[in-house]
Amino acid sequence: MTDTQFLTTLTGRRIAYHKTEGQGPTVVFLGGFKSDMDGTKALFLEAWAKQAGQGFLRFDYSGHGKSSGAFTDGSIGDWAEDAKAAIGALTTGKVVLVGSSMGGWISLLVARALPDKIAGLVGIAAAPDFTEDSMWEGFTPDQRAELQAKGRIELSSGYDDGPYVITQNLIEDGRRNLVLRSDLGLPFPVRLLQGTMDQDVDQSVAVRLLDHAQGPDIRLTLVKGADHRFSSDENLRLIGDTVLSVLQKIKT
Repeated sequence: MTDTQFLTTLTGRRIAYHKTEGQGPTVVFLGGFKSDMDGTKALFLEAWAKQAGQGFLRFDYSGHGKSSGAFTDGSIGDWAEDAKAAIGALTTGKVVLVGSSMGGWISLLVARALPDKIAGLVGIAAAPDFTEDSMWEGFTPDQRAELQAKGRIELSSGYDDGPYVITQNLIEDGRRNLVLRSDLGLPFPVRLLQGTMDQDVDQSVAVRLLDHAQGPDIRLTLVKGADHRFSSDENLRLIGDTVLSVLQKIKT
């Protein structure tokens, strides 16, 4: 594995990344909430890209993995800015975005901000607007009061990395970056993958995104029995096949 490299953005954040040289368009992996670029899906796609001779980029948002900053200081807008900075500085030509969970939301923000840069998009259990529709809407009155009084609350993550600290800034910034409340044009091939056993992002979110987005070539695949991690061997092969199908569609 190559050594981790770092990009210092105009905002002074130090973004850790791994870049694989290859043919374009470059495939860019956008990870999930509190995930890092060394996750199963990111590493699988990197190996897939190397074998295919495809350009590939994975990176850590600020406050994630090896990048600078504290997770609790970050927000959706910050992480979208990190993604745009990495794509702008580290890729040439068009890119295909592959967004997992929160990365699916980030990919939609990037597509909205850089429409001439995006050639295609793959969402894996995409979670657009989750800070509002899942977190805030799911908070009890006591949790909302605590958040507003203390500026943060702790939620069980359901994983092994301890509780999630949710800040008031995360919620408020999320409201400034919602994508399902206004026009969402995606004029390129879009493929959405969603597991029916996902306990974090309900399949209704994928259907809502499919219904809301506007574009000539948007498809949703529901995978019976797949969970939120979407990391079984079968799921990973489907991700690779899906990215390949988008690349082939672009080239034709």
